[in-house]
Amino acid sequence: MKLDLIPQIKHTDSNNFFLLSGPCAIEGEDMAMRIAERIVTVTDKLKIPYVFKGSFKKANRSRVDSFTGIGDEKALKILKKVSDTFKVPTVTDIHEVSDAEKAAAYVDVLQIPAFLVRQTDLVVAAAKTGKVVNLKKGQFMSPESMKHAVTKVVDSGNQQVWITDRGTMFGYQDMVVDFRGVPTMKQYAPVVLDVTHSLQQPNQAAGVTGGRPDMIETVARAGIAAGVDGIFMETHFDPANAKSDGANMLHLDHLEKLLANLTALRKTVNSLE
Repeated sequence: MKLDLIPQIKHTDSNNFFLLSGPCAIEGEDMAMRIAERIVTVTDKLKIPYVFKGSFKKANRSRVDSFTGIGDEKALKILKKVSDTFKVPTVTDIHEVSDAEKAAAYVDVLQIPAFLVRQTDLVVAAAKTGKVVNLKKGQFMSPESMKHAVTKVVDSGNQQVWITDRGTMFGYQDMVVDFRGVPTMKQYAPVVLDVTHSLQQPNQAAGVTGGRPDMIETVARAGIAAGVDGIFMETHFDPANAKSDGANMLHLDHLEKLLANLTALRKTVNSLE
């Protein structure tokens, strides 16, 4: 896995897991900069390769009145400012073919949402930008089926592709992570575990997704033990008032202790290999 091919990424020789983390959505410049500064401080201290995450728009919403964004160009420019200010790469979701080229002008990694990972035109458009493509495994897909999504990227001339597991539907209103999928998907590409989305409780009657943030460390530890290459984790300094996915996000105040614990666990796992 050639993390050093991503512009500005640091600590690639630390043999630690890499981290994709930030708010679910870009709500404004001040909040994005505040969160990024805190995470960069922690990841530099722990020597964790870090990519700032923030969605420039939210297209997959339970209700029509849910927050979708502050404007595409405005949010993308904030992502670029985060990158330029803190010297870290950035990742954002894309939802339409036209988003690929637009977002690629501002970020380093293009993420394909889980519900859209079978959309060939979208995956190919992302691949053709030359950016790293992060494929979220569909909640409805087997680990083995992700081989075909990876192949679409590679056959489009792009070798830089990751798979991110974000859990599998367990009934109508819960998710479960099948850790048997980690070694399976590592045969196709580096594997990331999306800890916070794996703890979502979708399809609530109120039309607002629930979550189990109390289980974040449990799932994250299991992912490190299972051998994931990276951890994806959304965080916010005020999850209760976040405009998207607040119910399953990690409070920013808990991030350093969690990452320190995961780093210690990663060292142990490395010693066993």
